[in-house]
Parts: sequence; C-alpha cells; structure tokens
Amino acid sequence: SISFSQKKMGTVASPHFIIFPFMSHGHTIPLLHLATLLRHRFVTVTIFTTPVNAPSIRDFLQDTSISVIDLPFPKDVHDIPPNVENTEKLPSMSYFYPFAIATKLMQPLFEQALSALQHPPTCVISDAFLGWTQESAQKFGIPRYFFFGMSVFATTMYQLIGIERPHAETISLDESFTFSSFPWLKFTRNDFEPPFGDLEPKGLAVDFMMEQAISFSKSSGMISNSFYKLEPRFADYFNKHLGPKSWCVGPLCLAKRAMTATLSQTDEMQWLNNKLTEKQPVLYVAFGTQAEVSAEQIQEIAKGLESSNTCFIWVTRQNVLDNLQGFENRVRNRALIVKEWVDQNQVLNHKSIKGFLSHCGWNSVLESICAKVPILALPFMAEQHLNARMVTEEIGVGLRIMPRNGSVRGFVEAEEVEKMVRELMEGGKGEMVRKKVKELGENAEEAMNEGGSSWSTLGLLIDDACARKL
Repeated sequence: SISFSQKKMGTVASPHFIIFPFMSHGHTIPLLHLATLLRHRFVTVTIFTTPVNAPSIRDFLQDTSISVIDLPFPKDVHDIPPNVENTEKLPSMSYFYPFAIATKLMQPLFEQALSALQHPPTCVISDAFLGWTQESAQKFGIPRYFFFGMSVFATTMYQLIGIERPHAETISLDESFTFSSFPWLKFTRNDFEPPFGDLEPKGLAVDFMMEQAISFSKSSGMISNSFYKLEPRFADYFNKHLGPKSWCVGPLCLAKRAMTATLSQTDEMQWLNNKLTEKQPVLYVAFGTQAEVSAEQIQEIAKGLESSNTCFIWVTRQNVLDNLQGFENRVRNRALIVKEWVDQNQVLNHKSIKGFLSHCGWNSVLESICAKVPILALPFMAEQHLNARMVTEEIGVGLRIMPRNGSVRGFVEAEEVEKMVRELMEGGKGEMVRKKVKELGENAEEAMNEGGSSWSTLGLLIDDACARKL
C-alpha cells in the first residue's frame, strides 16, 4: 500500500485539512507555517479565522492556493471590549479567558461553513484553546488534532503537576520539588502560572483548561511545534504515559526560510549590517507581544543594558519607552530601539546577532535555536518560566537572569542584567551555550529537511488523518 504523501495529485482526491488558529499572533504564525508545509505535500488547506485577522493571514501566506474563510467574531460579549478579535488588542491579560470562552459562540457558524465546503474535509487541526471544534469534527465524522504551541516539556510538566501533585508537600511558593519520572529536574510552584501551581487551583482559568483537557482526550492527537531531538525524553514520556499521541513536526519557523531567501532592507537590517562591518556583536532584546512588564522593571532592564556597554537592538512599544526619559539618546551610538513590528526570524538570523534577551515564549525559543543564537532568559508569564528552565537547565542553550529575592518570580535588578548580558556575550558560560545552540540548530534543520524526523512525522500525520476519515 502506497501512502498518500508518496502519491501525487491526480491519482487520488487530495486530502483537505481545515486549520483553525486561536486569534493570537503567537498561536497563529506556527499554524500558517504548517499550512504551507501541508500545501507542499499536495494537501488542500482551508484556514478559518475572523474578519479582523484575515487580512494579515492572507498577507502572510501570499499563497492563493490556500483558502481563508472568515467567520464573524461574536458581538457584544460580556467581559470583552467591543471589536477586539485578537488577544494582542485586549486591554490586559485578565480578559484572556473570557475572550477564549467567547470563541465557542462561533461553533454553529463554523459547522455551517464546513458543510458548505465543496471539497469535504479530511480533518480539523485547531488550536488547543478551541476545544469546541472537537465536537464539530465529531459531527462530521472526521478526526481533530489540536495544536499546542508549547514545548512537550512544558505540556508534560503541566499535566504531571495535576496528576502527581508533588507540590502539595511544599510550604512556600519557592520551595523546590521534583516529579518521580524526572528526579533531576527541580521545580517550584512559582514555575507554574497561577493558579496552576496552587494547591487547590480554581477559577475561570482552571475551569477553561479542564474543559479543553476533556476535548484533548477525545481528539486524535497533539501537534507539537518541536522536533524529536530537542526533547526526546519528554516526547517519549508523553506518548507512553500521557497522550493523546504527540506529533513533533517542527520547528515550524523553518518552513518560511525556504520561501524568503531575499532579505528585505529595513532600517534595522541596515543598522545590523553596519555593526557587522564594525565587527560589533549585537544582543537582540524582545519580550513578545503579550507580557505585561512594570515600568520599574523596564527601567532596571534598560539601566542594565546601558551599563553593559554591549551593542543591542531592542524591539518594544512606544508606551514602554515613555518610562525611559533620555535613554534612547544616551545609548544611540551602540543601540537601536525599534518601535514597530520586525521580522524576528530575519533579525535573529543576521550574522551580527550573538545573543537574545528573551521572555522565553516558545516561538522565540525555537527561532533562537534555529538561528543558532543563545538565549538570556527573563520569563514573565504563561509557561515561560518552564521554558526558561528547559533552555538553561535541560537543553543548555541559554543563561538566566535571576531576581534578587531568590525566587524565579520577582524584581530583577540592573546589576544582574548587566552581569548576565556580559556573561552571555563575552564570558565562558556564554561560549558553552553558544556551542550547544549551534549543535541543536543543526539538529533542527536536519529534522525539517526531507527524510528528517519532523518531515517524516508530517507524512505519517497526513496518512493518519486520511486513514481515520475512511
């Protein structure tokens, strides 16, 4: 029997994959990369989104053979500001769960649109936060795979803390504990996003995640933006003891590299070129689109960067700079402050970039590894604290900035920022993590190349979806 991924169009009706990303930049981009990869394998792809998100998705894909269908986002939802269709536009992260819950109201429209498709769907790949799509897929008798934009490492730890509850023995948020299956790893309750590290977690977030967990258990598998060699112990453990089956098909950011060989000449690229000519190594600084960082904390980070005497490029928002009077002027000879969106992948792959001061969002971690750039971890929210542990303690591709109070959560001082920036850029430990990240970056490329582990897993996933639909 010949598998679909070995056949070409024409000999068989091509499978039709429905992709439904969560309305959040960091959740959408990897799924658009996945859509492109599926298209290269002769799979028909339809992406579902909302009217406000559709233009940027079409723009990103620049591939007319992938259809984009927009469904209206629910109107007048209690607890969400009007006309917000993307989590980046929420006034604060406290609106996140009401926003995620509101997407459920799209279910009837989604099912209507599915039944109107001329080419019947083979499967649904939707974000883990769109658990209600599991029910829709069931109605159409097709499998649903959920996309979890986290490492298998973090996904495993979040599941284990609920199952094993080793933190129940701890007295304080900073007392360490271990999981029986991974005794060499030390965690504290502060490594888990509240309320998930609480002894009796409750509230909207917990109810929401419990509901998603029920839909996970009914789904056909988890699609992970990771590659086997990055976290083999955790991938094996997850598939053996937790499940549903995890399919590592990443790093998905490498899908774009083949398409954009031509580099755009933006101001930041020009600036980086100049630094390369001057043989000045540059630190890239960015904390993602969602983290809420206090004005005092930003001032300390800025102070640390200023006194480190390192060249850096900092991508941030104007409102962040409003707290830093005169800073831009003082560092203008060796720093570039960018206040609009940049192509992070492109910046990280510039030859002058030698380090990344990052919040450790999973997409950023992967982009850094693929660019072979070591990370200086400064996590703020979500599963970033677990990613920071993984980056520094488990895979050894980064160093960490620690708060003064000995906790993993707390105020970080300028001296610590300065010290760790210098260590990453010039020190012996920096040299070690630079070597390790180069090796893992090469493994990432191998995984995505034809015949590599992620390349092969994607073929198996296509076959799995086709077999389940029959």
